[in-house]
Amino acid sequence: MVNGRTRELGEVGGHVTLLEWLRTSGLTGGKEGCAEGECGACAVLVARDDGKNHTRWVAINACLVPAAAFDQQEVVTAEGLGAPGQLHPVQREMADRGGSQCGYCTPGFICSMAAEYYRPGRRAAAPARGAYQNGSCGPNGSDPGHHEHGPNGFDLHALSGNLCRCTGYRPIRDAAYALGEPDADDPFLARLGEPAPAPAATMTSSAQGRYVRPASFAEALELLAANPDARLVAGSTDWGVELNIRHSRAALTIGIDRIEELRDFSVGPAGIDLGAALSLSEIEFRLAGRIPLLADLFPQFASRLIRNGATLGGNLGTASPIGDTLPALLALDASLVLASVAGEREVRLAEYFTGYRQSVKRPDELIKTVRIGVPVAPVTAFHKIAKRRFDDISSVAVAYALRLDGGASGTPTVAEVRIGLGGVGATPLRALAAEDALTGQPWTRDAAAAAAEELARAGTPMSDHRASASYRTAMLRNSLLKFYAQNPGGQNPGGGRP
Repeated sequence: MVNGRTRELGEVGGHVTLLEWLRTSGLTGGKEGCAEGECGACAVLVARDDGKNHTRWVAINACLVPAAAFDQQEVVTAEGLGAPGQLHPVQREMADRGGSQCGYCTPGFICSMAAEYYRPGRRAAAPARGAYQNGSCGPNGSDPGHHEHGPNGFDLHALSGNLCRCTGYRPIRDAAYALGEPDADDPFLARLGEPAPAPAATMTSSAQGRYVRPASFAEALELLAANPDARLVAGSTDWGVELNIRHSRAALTIGIDRIEELRDFSVGPAGIDLGAALSLSEIEFRLAGRIPLLADLFPQFASRLIRNGATLGGNLGTASPIGDTLPALLALDASLVLASVAGEREVRLAEYFTGYRQSVKRPDELIKTVRIGVPVAPVTAFHKIAKRRFDDISSVAVAYALRLDGGASGTPTVAEVRIGLGGVGATPLRALAAEDALTGQPWTRDAAAAAAEELARAGTPMSDHRASASYRTAMLRNSLLKFYAQNPGGQNPGGGRP
């Protein structure tokens, strides 16, 4: 279903992206800009389940996902939101306020803005500290105390994955902040009250390879056992880059993003289970701050467009040394449930990585669940050092989880600390020497400074186009000093967000 119309998907195989299929179908509003999910010119809306048997509109990068994954699903492009003479409110505000500029990126912006426009709970913000004393707002109607949230509740982070090549961000922001509430008879608003499309078992092939969406978890495991070289695809944020930039083609692609057993979310007395195929946005919403370290991480992980597709299973499955979730999960002492036709086994994440992009996971296994024990450490932070604030790969990533004893009448003692690192070795790793230097010591700046020297020696940093080895080493040292400065008494006032 595209823009309210049923269309024949055809034999697209495993290597035709949704963007390519849409443009071939005549819907050319979405563009291919970067082909790796950084510019958002290809953004579209898809109908997804909200966990309560209703629908939510989600913006994704169409250049990264296989068209076959949308068999019997629902997609809306910028062309489907409005028409000449009958513009959608987002389109109208963009036009009236000069937000379209050259127009190349505009359809993608509009789709991302529409997802935020229909976000349940978006309401006009109440005046907060920092608002002008005379009751007026700041420039362009914004509250100066909330420069990334408009007076209408619009969260500008919804646009963090959309780039404007004409530097027209101010009028785009003005358009976003001018949006009111959807009309009561808005069909896209009404759609939110209905169930989202159910996943469909799919099989399609082409000369370049097959795509299969199994009907069940058991079928997925059997298919993987018979085809251990198959490519597993959930959020596709890595798959799309490999396809578009490196022209990687697998003979068989298995879509596992909608398998129920991989989308479990459960909170128990001993821990929290996160399904490997849940998107990061879904995890963020469902956790609702229960794990402060992850709440600190999510806004720094790429962009909302990417988080709407990216999964923990994908981040872990690639075993990349620069996957941002991995240092945080190491600091949380997470474990993974690996599944195959032979059964399931649980592996501590600290024992999972064996080399560069290598792990203990066998070719016939998939990651089913990420398990985090509770209670989590009360003092945490995630430091991401990158060239851009959003939508960038880390040069260095450091995650902290700290538990202190005492301190009511004196200096607290470090009872337990875990530090996860990314970008400073062939694998994500724990900073064991720095942890040992802190454990049992008073939580003072001197102790932090001594441990910072150990942290600076962690890993084997290399020089590349993102950072030099000496810069990475300096960032490790400074990160721990910053963590102490942010939490001198262990109260964690504000966490580690920049």
